[in-house]
Amino acid sequence: MDFWPGLVAIVAIDLVLAGDNAIVIALAARNLPKSLQRRAIVWGTVGAVALRTTLTAAVVWLLQVPGLLAAGGALLVFIAFKLLAGDEAGHTREIAAATGFWSAMRTIVVADAVMGLDNVLAVAGAAHGNLPLVVLGLAISIPIVVWGSTLILHCIERFPALLYFGGAVLAWTAATMIAAEPYLQDFFEEHLFLKTVLYPVVIGGVLGLAWWRNRAARQEAVQ
Repeated sequence: MDFWPGLVAIVAIDLVLAGDNAIVIALAARNLPKSLQRRAIVWGTVGAVALRTTLTAAVVWLLQVPGLLAAGGALLVFIAFKLLAGDEAGHTREIAAATGFWSAMRTIVVADAVMGLDNVLAVAGAAHGNLPLVVLGLAISIPIVVWGSTLILHCIERFPALLYFGGAVLAWTAATMIAAEPYLQDFFEEHLFLKTVLYPVVIGGVLGLAWWRNRAARQEAVQ
């Protein structure tokens, strides 16, 4: 029963967080002939899935160390807020166009690895240690992102609620990680009410603060 919610969470996280990665991939391959563009994107995607799966597996293992699960959850709360608050300082699109098939494929794999660190943490938290779930979720979502990046970004721009849904998924994953922290188990068992309100507080706090910050930014821009 935990498999399907975890899979939905992983795919949603990938689609929301990896939009800019897909744009960078397109820019890296833009100067190649059409036939090589498709090959570079396909094999670059295969390499990206393999590398990100490896990185996620490493993070899944690290999150088993006592204390790191709660720390990862706290970091994921910050990532969710930055996603919704419109932080422009994250992903860069200044990627040089590749001149050959192998250089394009290398650029795609490296760009995805460097820019997907927040994604790796979120997916590892949503997987709850289930590596087959990680592989399946990435195998489904990364090709969608690579080949449908323009459509995904257009949908998010047209329907901002989709972005808030993704932020809510991230916040839910963060709350789950904090609630599962071994160091906090005794505390939550003694204070069940706090564990109950953890999810609405984290999710509502992230969505509410991000909405308030965006509203203040719009008012400042108008003034």
